[in-house]
Amino acid sequence: MLMYQNRTDAGEKLAEQLKDYQGKDTVVVAIPRGGIVVAAPIVEKIGAALDLIIPRKVGTVTDPELAAGAITPDGTVIYNEQLLAGRQITAEDLKPIIDEEMAELKRRDQVYRRDLRCKEIPGKTVIVVDDGMATGFTVLAALHALKNKKPSRLILAVPVAAREAVDLVSKAVDQVVCPATPEPFFAVGQFYNDFGQTTDEEVISIIKKLESEI
Repeated sequence: MLMYQNRTDAGEKLAEQLKDYQGKDTVVVAIPRGGIVVAAPIVEKIGAALDLIIPRKVGTVTDPELAAGAITPDGTVIYNEQLLAGRQITAEDLKPIIDEEMAELKRRDQVYRRDLRCKEIPGKTVIVVDDGMATGFTVLAALHALKNKKPSRLILAVPVAAREAVDLVSKAVDQVVCPATPEPFFAVGQFYNDFGQTTDEEVISIIKKLESEI
């Protein structure tokens, strides 16, 4: 069930649903890497400022792909309490993995932000953009971190998501803009014709282009 040719196509379609925010005091906060490709057409369409937030999934020792929680660079940590209880895993058990993921967060933050001017968040309308949500845990960590910065309105915009993920994050935002919650949902990539990995170089190139247009 393909819905989008690629992340740019998804961003262009999502931008149409966000055009009411054109000309308003809005900051689009992209989640790299893939989320920034989706965010680029939105930034251009509504004339918003661009910022980034970089959450990371926290897996387990036995299954790195399992979403046991998520972290953001400011130290925000959320846990999948139901999963931890079911597998008898403690927060202390995850500490070495969190430390490792935090090191990668700091690396990406330094690489991506060297060409990005700091944007003010307090009192602004903030639209958080990613390329999709499967579990929603990494996005939820980003939302909690941004909520602490006191935006006037917090919106999540994703092209496609699992219904359970939308339910998980909906209480953390003022609005969710998600055109599709198809079932069955196995992975975000199943709804894209091209879902190749976005490189650091692509992220930096998009940031430079959008910053030069401000």
